[in-house]
Amino acid sequence: MKMASPIKRRVSRQIHIGNVAVGGDAPISVQSMTNTETCDVAATVAQIRRLEAACADIVRVSVPSMEAAEAFREIRKQVSVPLVADIHFDHKIALKVLEYGVDCLRINPGNIGRELKVREVIDAAKFHNVPIRIGVNAGSLEKELQRKYGEPTPEALVESAMRHIDILDKLNFQDFKLSVKASDVFMAVAAYRQIASQIEQPLHLGITEAGGLRGGTVKSAVGLGLLLMDGIGDTIRVSLAADPVEEVKVGYEILKSLKLRTKGINFIACPSCSRQNFDVISTMNELESRLDDVTTPLDVAVIGCIVNGPGEAKEAEIGLTGGTPNNLVYVGGKPDHKVKNDVLIDHLEKLIREKVALKQEQDKDLIARS
Repeated sequence: MKMASPIKRRVSRQIHIGNVAVGGDAPISVQSMTNTETCDVAATVAQIRRLEAACADIVRVSVPSMEAAEAFREIRKQVSVPLVADIHFDHKIALKVLEYGVDCLRINPGNIGRELKVREVIDAAKFHNVPIRIGVNAGSLEKELQRKYGEPTPEALVESAMRHIDILDKLNFQDFKLSVKASDVFMAVAAYRQIASQIEQPLHLGITEAGGLRGGTVKSAVGLGLLLMDGIGDTIRVSLAADPVEEVKVGYEILKSLKLRTKGINFIACPSCSRQNFDVISTMNELESRLDDVTTPLDVAVIGCIVNGPGEAKEAEIGLTGGTPNNLVYVGGKPDHKVKNDVLIDHLEKLIREKVALKQEQDKDLIARS
């Protein structure tokens, strides 16, 4: 039987981004950000729908101008996933998107001008019951803090965050989440660890500008993994110079590896060696491609030989152990039948989809009886 995650999460205040709870006992949500031109409504809506299909819980959209705010209005009408508007400096844009149905503002209160402007935004956020994300980034620290610390440091990130929080405190606004991102793993981890003990609000985790698909995935997995293991983090965004859909996939894989979320198939597969009785790598590539649409949690073991195969297959819902002349398929942890190499991939896909359909029906029955 698979062990539940041993991680004890930090206790945090819960807020709601649309219909998605963030913080408290809510599952850690996965989000991404569009990289289309926001004023291109059709392209942005298409990308958001692809992110929804990948099971993104929240999507952020940059709104740098009033023209983009008008485009956001149309985008909001066409998608159902919770949307965060990323806004800098101009408080009038924030007021517009609040009017147009945004679910969260990503805005730093200290960067949008005089206290009167900040108060206008906070009052409107209260009226529309919309939370705020304070987003501190090592690459855009206030000049005063840059002079004070000489260079970005965890302490500088935390001080910047607390300055913005103080503004919200004075205006009696507590429905916010916070990020203190850096591209340096050590800096980001240290900053999040410091701020986690100073506030009760949920934390949005990210290693900013992490890099391309491969390097950024590794860097994000290390940095976010360290924090999540500490119980820190309520929502995550993996920042990759890649298709935003890949950010969502990587985010879920990180959470799945720590048993913090379950989505889709959890493949247990060997790296392959000369003992393999079928081509493990090509089999896995094909299965992952074919089953990318599956969101129901399912453990599947694909092992090329009899050394580790039986042990892994017994722990999976569907397992495959390489064998001669035929491979052995396990179902529910028990040897069930054999299969030849030439029909292996088609056979496994069929078994997996049947199992997924059965689990979905069982879930429906459970909901109907509750």
